[in-house]
Amino acid sequence: MQALSALIRKELRLYFNSPIAYIFIVVFISFSMWMFFRGFFLTNQADLRGYFDFLPWIFLFLIPANTMRMWAEEYRQGTVETLLTSSLPIHFAVLGKFLASLAFLGLALLLTFLLPISISFIGNLDWGVILVAYLGVFLLGAAYTALGLFISSITNNQIVAFILAVIVTFAFYILGSSIVTFALPGFITGILQAISLGNHYDSIIRGVVDTRDIIYYLSFIGFFLLLNYYVLKSRR
Repeated sequence: MQALSALIRKELRLYFNSPIAYIFIVVFISFSMWMFFRGFFLTNQADLRGYFDFLPWIFLFLIPANTMRMWAEEYRQGTVETLLTSSLPIHFAVLGKFLASLAFLGLALLLTFLLPISISFIGNLDWGVILVAYLGVFLLGAAYTALGLFISSITNNQIVAFILAVIVTFAFYILGSSIVTFALPGFITGILQAISLGNHYDSIIRGVVDTRDIIYYLSFIGFFLLLNYYVLKSRR
């Protein structure tokens, strides 16, 4: 556990020793706030549903931009060889990068919590729904991160990792949407909705915690972390 903790701290230092962390946070907060407030005063309602509706689309580009370098840069610099031939277990290396990315994502989301606090002075907010929605955003971000890390592990080109992560994440998000399923048989629609990131996210941000949604996200995250592990194991 000490080795895992040290790896997480190392990854977090790499974040904040470069402009990447600050650019990510500034762009994320600025753009999300701008998107929210451009329509907020038109509706004249103290409601954050619109905010949570477009966060997945912001994450669609920002999280792949964050994860694209995690393994691809290690390959390019050759530091992955040192990491894989050290005594550190491979699954610790995978978990370390994933948990560091999650800690960074959690910090970015924590800073946006100023938004519901500010809106609460204007109107009455259902804090139960808000907290559950934040849980949904965090789980969705964690799923995007696990997928992005896996894709970064299969290429040494950061641009390729970014483009692939955006495409695959987008595909998983819209699988259960009506634009994909409108002409498909019912049983196929049910399968696509069951594996769709967007379908489970929409379920959570309504304010209802369904254990099936939680299990889905944990399984999705675990599956892609496992794939990441086997990619690195094959390289060792």
